[in-house]
Amino acid sequence: MGEIVGAGLLAHVPTIVLPEEIRLELNEGKEITLVTGLEELRKEVFERDDYDTVVVLDSHWATTVEFVATAQDRRAGLFTSEELPRGMSRMPYDYPGDPELAHNIARFADKHGTWITAIDDAYLPVYYATINLWKFLGEGLPDKRWVTIGVCQTGDMEDHLRLGRALADGIAATPGRRVLLIASGALSHTFWPLRELRDHESSDPAHIFTPEAREADLERIAWFKEGRHDKVLDTMDEFWKYKPEAKFFHYLMMAGALGEGACVATARQYGAYENSIGTGQVHLWFDRPAGGWTGAGTPAAPAPHNPHRRA
Repeated sequence: MGEIVGAGLLAHVPTIVLPEEIRLELNEGKEITLVTGLEELRKEVFERDDYDTVVVLDSHWATTVEFVATAQDRRAGLFTSEELPRGMSRMPYDYPGDPELAHNIARFADKHGTWITAIDDAYLPVYYATINLWKFLGEGLPDKRWVTIGVCQTGDMEDHLRLGRALADGIAATPGRRVLLIASGALSHTFWPLRELRDHESSDPAHIFTPEAREADLERIAWFKEGRHDKVLDTMDEFWKYKPEAKFFHYLMMAGALGEGACVATARQYGAYENSIGTGQVHLWFDRPAGGWTGAGTPAAPAPHNPHRRA
């Protein structure tokens, strides 16, 4: 029986893969902690031996009539972003997939009243919400499999929770599989207009598009640290006013897999809450509680103390 051994809500902004000198130039001479946070997360979680496969819930990959899970044996190539080719150009990637897991996820679609297809087409596009995080967390770990599932632009909150339920069942049905989930995407997500955005490239949260959006993000970060996924889910109507990336579907899929409102996993934060040209970005990691995702208890395998981690 497979299991989910960890999960994270992680930022994938293009800035993290820019050369260091450009990052410092954009950020008043300081490193953005979204970079150092991922470096710490890799050391504390992704370099461990207690998982086999990473499933990325990709907020940039929008399907229309069904959910799609990547089912290739291997994905390799060069990635250039259509959105920002100046900053993400010919980035090499090469990692194994997990066809068995992808097909197992898809076969639970009917049980949960949704539509999921596992696709192994070698020409299926990849997106930087997956590739940017793989560059930090997967590159150089050749035995770790990576699978991506996109959001569905015609789906609503319930549809994405259903995907998460099928995801959990598919993992459980895959013998011996130990899986990390990544909900790859932002919190509030309104960009500054083009003629203004170069005045707002610093990571300082003062540049979040509105103070109200910043406060909504910080409120949810606090709830995640308390393990109050129920509060996050119960207030989605309120949060949608601040246009979370992909309607926060990346998180909703993860929540569906972890037990939804019954999930009690508490978050630890890697790096600071930061701005990216108006949008709210953060890295939050959830260890599985000793009593299970919906049970009480401290994390089963807490990371070692790191005095440099920023809250």
